[in-house]
Amino acid sequence: MSETPVLDQIIKNVQVVRPHQDVIELLDLGIKDGKFAQIAPNISPDTGKQVFDGKNLLAFPGVVDAHMHVGIYQPLDKDAVTETKAAAMGGVTTSLNYIRTGQYYLNKGGSYRDFFPEVLALSTGNFFVDYGYHIAPIASQHIDEIPLLFEEYGISSFKIFMFYGGYGLHGLSDQQNLFLMINKEERYDFAHFEFIMRGLTRLMEKHPEARDTISLSLHCEVAEILNAYTKIVENDSSLSGLHAYSAARPPHSEGLAICIASYLANETNCANINLLHLSSQKAMEAALTMQTAFPHINFRREVTVGHLLLDVDTPNGIWAKVNPPIRPRADVEYLWQAVLNNQVDWIVSDHACCSAEQKRSNKDPNNIWLAKSGFGGTEYLLSGVFSEGSKRGMSCNQMAKLLSWNPSRRFGLLQKGDIAIGYDADLVLVDSNESFVVHAAESESQQGYTPFEGVELTGRVKSTFLRGNLIYNNGQVLGSPTGRYLKRA
Repeated sequence: MSETPVLDQIIKNVQVVRPHQDVIELLDLGIKDGKFAQIAPNISPDTGKQVFDGKNLLAFPGVVDAHMHVGIYQPLDKDAVTETKAAAMGGVTTSLNYIRTGQYYLNKGGSYRDFFPEVLALSTGNFFVDYGYHIAPIASQHIDEIPLLFEEYGISSFKIFMFYGGYGLHGLSDQQNLFLMINKEERYDFAHFEFIMRGLTRLMEKHPEARDTISLSLHCEVAEILNAYTKIVENDSSLSGLHAYSAARPPHSEGLAICIASYLANETNCANINLLHLSSQKAMEAALTMQTAFPHINFRREVTVGHLLLDVDTPNGIWAKVNPPIRPRADVEYLWQAVLNNQVDWIVSDHACCSAEQKRSNKDPNNIWLAKSGFGGTEYLLSGVFSEGSKRGMSCNQMAKLLSWNPSRRFGLLQKGDIAIGYDADLVLVDSNESFVVHAAESESQQGYTPFEGVELTGRVKSTFLRGNLIYNNGQVLGSPTGRYLKRA
């Protein structure tokens, strides 16, 4: 007599990759109510309502892409659908998105009390993966709204774009108050950054139970350096494309900004600092120096898959314009060494879908200065790290730590990040032997191009499960969007 099924689903025969183990075990996974309920060899198929054969594929925890920008260049509700389809095809099951008032996104200023409910309304029912938001306090009134954002909406992570006060998103600009949609007398400057940090320190004091998951992320570049070097490089005809853009936003601008941010964190006792998308040796060295200088600050260091896979000589030059820039190969190799030395805490996509029509100028398509910054790539995050990391001797367990566990802990996603009893059954099955060449035409993203075009990667995502539901399988995104908003407080 067969047993009464007690599990909703059994995924059989998978090589389970966990972030805190040195081994990969062939196991079965039992799922109930969207959670992992049983993890063991040879779970009886009779105990499950559905059985899925994992065919000995690698099973990673669902990827937590902790740095995305949904809705920056397209309407948020439409962008969420297409770009999280792309996320699902890449094994990403959690999307954390940076958002702010000002131009782009909703193209509105004002208070987050009015702005953020609109963001949530546009998001509902449009994400194929679970999602949350990081918020940038742009106007001074936003600092007073930090407690509201945390207590009402579960926002525990905030952001500063250090160069926005005196430099545009895509290049030189003297219109920053218009761009940020703040009053003429307001300044988005170092003093504002200090007051944001003081606001977060007060929030941690008010909510000591959340002290480990309240954090501040920073885009570290100094506007004055960018302004000066852009003028020099624009007049230097020997540099073009990504070489020119990297020279116009030089690595020491990153390093200087990291030092300023870190000193302010020390001054304000703002305990949890995330240094985003470190792109160069100088940036990474500055970050490590600041960790030594201020050991009581809990720094985290982030690198993107773009900065690990591309360099200034990549053939898809204009498509790869991003802030901070793609760097020379020596910087790329230094970043990889930092990853292997456990000096990087997580790897992300910094996905910002910018359509081909918007990305480059029709009049002068090869002019790097006229191109917009940012590109998508969440669908290549896991395969990119697996492919290049494996060549360099990186273990799958370490990849799981960098792509799932570490970001989930930092950002308060305590049900995510591991294949363990009681955790959300977010899972991605990867064929470690299958290679493929990246072609934008095969992506679910609406971008229409990719700077990774023509790159060969090893390790193809075959299936993605979100809370136990199969959302992507063998090239097809399945069903309708079932992603949930993740309140983190």
